[in-house]
Amino acid sequence: MEKSHENEHPVKAFGWAARDTSGVLSPFNFSRRVTGEKDVQLKVMYCGICHTDLHQIKNEWGNSKYPIVPGHEIVGVVTEVGNKVEKFKVGDKIGVGYLVESCRECENCANDLENYCPGQILTANGTYSNGATTYGGYSDLMVVDEHFVVRWPENLPMEAAPLLCAGITTYSPLKYFGLDKPGMHIGVVGLGGLGHMAVKFAKAFKTKVTVISTSLSKKDEAIERLGADSFLVSRDPDQMQAAAGSLDGIIDTVSAVHPVLPLINLLKTNGKLVMVGAPEKPLELPVFPLLSGRKLVAGSAIGGVKEIQEMVNFAAEHDITPDVEIVPMDYANTALERLVKSDVKYRFVLDIGNTLNKS
Repeated sequence: MEKSHENEHPVKAFGWAARDTSGVLSPFNFSRRVTGEKDVQLKVMYCGICHTDLHQIKNEWGNSKYPIVPGHEIVGVVTEVGNKVEKFKVGDKIGVGYLVESCRECENCANDLENYCPGQILTANGTYSNGATTYGGYSDLMVVDEHFVVRWPENLPMEAAPLLCAGITTYSPLKYFGLDKPGMHIGVVGLGGLGHMAVKFAKAFKTKVTVISTSLSKKDEAIERLGADSFLVSRDPDQMQAAAGSLDGIIDTVSAVHPVLPLINLLKTNGKLVMVGAPEKPLELPVFPLLSGRKLVAGSAIGGVKEIQEMVNFAAEHDITPDVEIVPMDYANTALERLVKSDVKYRFVLDIGNTLNKS
């Protein structure tokens, strides 16, 4: 079996990989497939570091296949195209997000919801139909079917790569659940990689934004730096009570186990609480407060390719970029350690193009 992969994947590639649950990354030589007729080969320039990368390299979700080359917030430049590629040419700036393939046949795929396809293949730590493992963007080059590639707007800096995960994960629910109407009052729970993007998109939709956090220390950055209108300390019952029934919708980005009842109480009648964080254990959901206000608790994950394109175009038009700390490839392990401690405002981005060296 391995031999056939060698034959199918003769293109030499280089990146950084985790070999075991320690999650420590080190240089890794591997191979990519030849550019097929509908494939785009790209030189990776920037790749964001996402919390999912951390879960994968440490096998925290129990499905890791080592070695793992993480990374799914990828911006690069096209170096080769297959003879049936229609949308891209050599030299184009492009982006690749969380998925590199889906079944293309189910109802979700037919509706541009590849992100909900049961047969989706992840950009990193996934498995292609031929049994080969997918290797992500902490690498020098990638080969991806053009269907899963988005055009990167000229006026959007390439280091805004986290738009491809943190960006779409917050843009999609705001749009789908109708929380994008001017004058609405939107709450954002948690002020990390996802939360800060939720604030920026919600403000671009001309809504009023309240950031909800356990930590008062984030108040200044929420209001001064990100332009939120108000700030609530979720541990302060008086503040939370004063704000009861004031929000049209809430985007909850927190992945730690936390109570949802105080959040449900903040919603107006018909209000919507949308979870985009992924706590490892079930949350407690009291039903009476939902009944008494026809309130909704929902979930949302990334977005389909068409919507990702719409989102990056919107970001370019409204000058929305993630707040990033750009770091060299050999800083990746330190960046991941800092990410565990939430010691970044708000996303690390690896400068692959200038710093990924084989030596």
